Amino acid sequence: MNCWASLRGVVMMSLVRLIGFRTLGCGCVTGHYREVATNREVTYVEEKGTGCEQTAHRRNHTLAAARAGFGPLTARAS
Repeated sequence: MNCWASLRGVVMMSLVRLIGFRTLGCGCVTGHYREVATNREVTYVEEKGTGCEQTAHRRNHTLAAARAGFGPLTARAS
């Protein structure tokens, strides 16, 4: 999966690895990734739940780490 960012008009791409995924109580599915170059971890909303009323849950957008809810019981990708 690729992550795109724009810096002063230059589009940059970084490689990320899937760490795990989670279905939130609202029905949204999130993916937790680690950037290969920097080891930074980021969580994206992969799919918005049909009944979700959270305005912060937008498909293909990041979530703050505290809101993502990833802990030791998270499913891991192989």
